[in-house]
Amino acid sequence: MATTDLKALRFPFKDPKFIFFTDFDGTITLKDSNDYMTDTIGYGAEKRKQGNKDVLDGKKNFRDAFREMMDSITRPFPQCVDYLVENITLDPHFNEYFQWALANNIPTVVVSSGMTPVIRGILQKLVGPDCDKIDIVCNEAVPRDGKSLDEEGGWQIQYHDDSGFGHDKSLTLRPYAQLPADKRPTLFYAGDGVSDLSAARETDLLFAKKGHDLITYCARENVPFTVFEDWSSILATVKQIVAGERSVQDAASQGFADYKAGKAGVEPIAALNGNAK
Repeated sequence: MATTDLKALRFPFKDPKFIFFTDFDGTITLKDSNDYMTDTIGYGAEKRKQGNKDVLDGKKNFRDAFREMMDSITRPFPQCVDYLVENITLDPHFNEYFQWALANNIPTVVVSSGMTPVIRGILQKLVGPDCDKIDIVCNEAVPRDGKSLDEEGGWQIQYHDDSGFGHDKSLTLRPYAQLPADKRPTLFYAGDGVSDLSAARETDLLFAKKGHDLITYCARENVPFTVFEDWSSILATVKQIVAGERSVQDAASQGFADYKAGKAGVEPIAALNGNAK
């Protein structure tokens, strides 16, 4: 892929030295909008949690589990967008991070399994005009055959690609990771759950949210990571790295130490304690 095709190398800044890719739901936001819809106006939390477990256990791919979640929501799509804009809130420190990133020429790219109108609506309300400087790579909502988005049961998710994830986030990050050394920015990624599994290996520094499924996956698969609780801890770490006060490698080794010490918010798997490095 030509560098001209890589939007984050030219928007909103040209030739940045750092790029921050991030999941949206449950990472930038305090609640996962898709989970919230499923739990409150879809088939409920019990089925959703079982679906996530099936994905982690390899019994089902994310694409199928997520489609089942979205298919259980029958409200007209514009009503879904309004419902989420009204009920979803941002991490209280995200805007501080984002304004600092803009001031330091660091693009922020949302890479999400969610849908564009939902993400744009929430960001417009909670970030304001500067939200237009955030690129979004995600899925879409489209009408079902013979119906419209405004009808009950009239919409369905349209996946970004043909992968088992529906949106394989690694496909967005990998072209940047494979750039020649003289053109390659340092890549950050923040995530929390099963939809972030494919992106976990493609970044220089992975921020995995404390107490969430992504930490369990990273520990099991020996993927380096650092734990974050909110965007204040992300901002502090990124500031240190940008200033040359801390290396990416040092930050990336911290996650396993926190995991083994029981500080990552998930129960360490005994068999992994001797293997995680």
